[in-house]
Amino acid sequence: MTKIERLNFLIKELKNEENEYYGLEIPTVYNEKRKLLRALMNVRPPNPISEKFLKIQDEFLSSEASEKGIVNLMDIMTVPTNNKISIWQGDITTLEVDVIVNAANSHMLGCFQPCHKCIDNAIHSAAGIQLREECNELMQKKKGLEPTGSAMITKAYNLPCKYVIHTVGPIIQNKPSKSQEQQLKECYFSCLKLAVQNNVKSIAFCCISTGVFNFPQKRAAEIAIETVLVFLSTNNNNLERIIYNVYTKQDFTIYKNILG
Repeated sequence: MTKIERLNFLIKELKNEENEYYGLEIPTVYNEKRKLLRALMNVRPPNPISEKFLKIQDEFLSSEASEKGIVNLMDIMTVPTNNKISIWQGDITTLEVDVIVNAANSHMLGCFQPCHKCIDNAIHSAAGIQLREECNELMQKKKGLEPTGSAMITKAYNLPCKYVIHTVGPIIQNKPSKSQEQQLKECYFSCLKLAVQNNVKSIAFCCISTGVFNFPQKRAAEIAIETVLVFLSTNNNNLERIIYNVYTKQDFTIYKNILG
């Protein structure tokens, strides 16, 4: 199968799952086709699907990952003040590290808004529909929403990393309270503890709670750095590299200024 044939197959399979998509027109332009596939994946509930679909999806997403370019840990420099810490600006779904951290919501099933620009949507879209299925299996065992500040770990499927740790950050309306600052600290501690329990050596944090959750960027960065430094100084662990993955130049500057 060619790339376009895989894309057409995946769209048709997902389209045929729901009667409401019967009259849905499939675009002819590649980029629009690709956008439609992502949207269909985003809204799809965690239901079983054929092995053929998963095989072709995995081939398609793995090919896309290679085309985007995979960033190896060795290519990311550490900061001058600490040989275990890095700041890296770019797409977290391209990082070939042990674990990347996903800023999830309390349902822990990924973002259901078609092609939403949040990191939760990006990670699930690049990993494939198996990620939502595994998240659902874990959440069914818990029988409730995930508490703010906690975290859970899953496989990474078609991402170049080995695992994804999903954490629920606080949602801010105006100015974060002391309890919400503590919840953000707990997000980082929960992720670090899970990483150590799973013998992880490298972990890439996104800027938890800052995007649509509205936590002030500078204060969030201060908490992120302080929490990691405290954890490294007080825990015997195998962690060799902690990466602060930022997406904007503004966040890069904030982390750089705090870390020196």
